[in-house]
Amino acid sequence: MTLQSTSGPVEQLLLPAVRDLGDFDVRRALPSAQRRMVGPFIFLDSFGPAVFRPGQGVDTRPHPHIGLATLTYLIDGEMVHRDSEHYVQTIKPGEVNLMTAGRGIVHSERSGPEFRADGGTMFGFQAWLALPLALEESDPGFQHVGAPEIPTLSDRGVELRLLAGTLAGRQAPTRIFSDTLYADVILDDGARFRVDADHIERAAYVVGGEIEVAGQTGRFGRDQLVIFKPGAEIVLKAVGATRLMLLGGEPLEGERHIYWNFVSSRRDRIEQAAEDWRARRFPGIPGETEFIPLPETPSRRAA
Repeated sequence: MTLQSTSGPVEQLLLPAVRDLGDFDVRRALPSAQRRMVGPFIFLDSFGPAVFRPGQGVDTRPHPHIGLATLTYLIDGEMVHRDSEHYVQTIKPGEVNLMTAGRGIVHSERSGPEFRADGGTMFGFQAWLALPLALEESDPGFQHVGAPEIPTLSDRGVELRLLAGTLAGRQAPTRIFSDTLYADVILDDGARFRVDADHIERAAYVVGGEIEVAGQTGRFGRDQLVIFKPGAEIVLKAVGATRLMLLGGEPLEGERHIYWNFVSSRRDRIEQAAEDWRARRFPGIPGETEFIPLPETPSRRAA
């Protein structure tokens, strides 16, 4: 959905596509037909909230990536990350897992034994950051950022946690590859928050509640991605208790192509990665034998 009015600081309003995975829904805000990227963000998924009974859990089998970094953040629940670089890490609420694919990595995401035994609620986000041209074929890697390491801001009904990049004079320890903004913001009813114009592209995904944008008619509610005009003065006001994910940064040089789990500036590189996965030439994950097959019908799109 794109706003018809050219007045006001909001450029676009996007509604995510919803996929039912059986145990929970996934809402994909990026990429969409109306907008491929916001800054370096080429993919944004919200999953849950979903309640799992004892004995249930998430099992995302091993699958490959190239040309991107995945950034996983949980609001509730827990998940165990394993990858072909031998990293094993449980992520819990308030923590950040950053996996850099570069020239190629394979990973799985599963519920841990305690969560699977007891059950619980799973709710979180996974974003993909496309890598700059010079880093598309960099070595794969992994970084875990604990909750106490994440910069926070608390002021006049605003609680902010800076997950990656820079905002309001703060910088997160999460490794970034280009100008980036990614933050979890909780607003009390009536609280106002100014989004700095330091980043060229900025957007807010409404997790819960509603927001008003100064100078813009109407309100924006749950599961809407509100994209702001570059350089515009952005002041948000919460209508009821509200939670947002702020994202953005500087657009990358050149176009990006995305097919399945692969991102690259070159179509032929994606073709090669697809053939490598089909032929099982990617490295494996120690202790895991399952894998997700390459989709039967490719649908490659320029971002």
